[in-house]
Amino acid sequence: MRPALVVLALALLPLAACSTVTEAVKGPELAPVGYPAQLAPMTQQIMSPPPAASSNSLWRTGARAFFNDQRASKVGDILTVNIDIDDSATTKNQTSSSRTSNSSLGVPNFLGLESSLGKILPGGFDPANMVNTKSGNSNAGAGAVNRSEKISLTIAAVVSGVLPNGNLVIQGTQEVRTNTELRQLTVAGIVRPEDISSANTIKHTQIAEARISYGGRGDISRVQKTPAGQSLVEKFSPF
Repeated sequence: MRPALVVLALALLPLAACSTVTEAVKGPELAPVGYPAQLAPMTQQIMSPPPAASSNSLWRTGARAFFNDQRASKVGDILTVNIDIDDSATTKNQTSSSRTSNSSLGVPNFLGLESSLGKILPGGFDPANMVNTKSGNSNAGAGAVNRSEKISLTIAAVVSGVLPNGNLVIQGTQEVRTNTELRQLTVAGIVRPEDISSANTIKHTQIAEARISYGGRGDISRVQKTPAGQSLVEKFSPF
């Protein structure tokens, strides 16, 4: 079974390389429009169109009324997420330590053997100063962190699930391609129906378990990215 998997991997390797070469030449391709399957794979239900309005009636069966709540509440409904991140953090630490120690040991009298020790040990032996040590060390460290992040974006998300307590699971993806650079914004999380405004919008700060990703791929991202070999060396180097 394993040799078959190896052969299959070798057969698919040229296809992967071809895809990489194609993206390098033509730029990244947009993902197909559909349900955010990458975040939570699920089958979307296809609803049949409602019947036409009956005679002498302004409404067709299943139409929304003026006074119904138009906010997202069911699977498949859409709501707008306003992402406005303006965070900053500054941390500065400085430590220093030093230590100096001196010690000496002498045996002026030791059972009358101090004179005999001078014959055994090298010349210049002084029993009163047998051992004399001195040590000193110092340590100084400093570190600083200055971080600032600012993101202001708007994205439409889809209700992909309703929890037993009524909270809504939302997911949304947005892709924008400019020349050969593709930017992708992804948002996912859990919201309370009562936090959704009358305009059917919600702030990112009101999303629990929020997962917000903003990145991309293309020529610019590839140039800015650290080469794979250098990244591995920096990650696993013990020095």
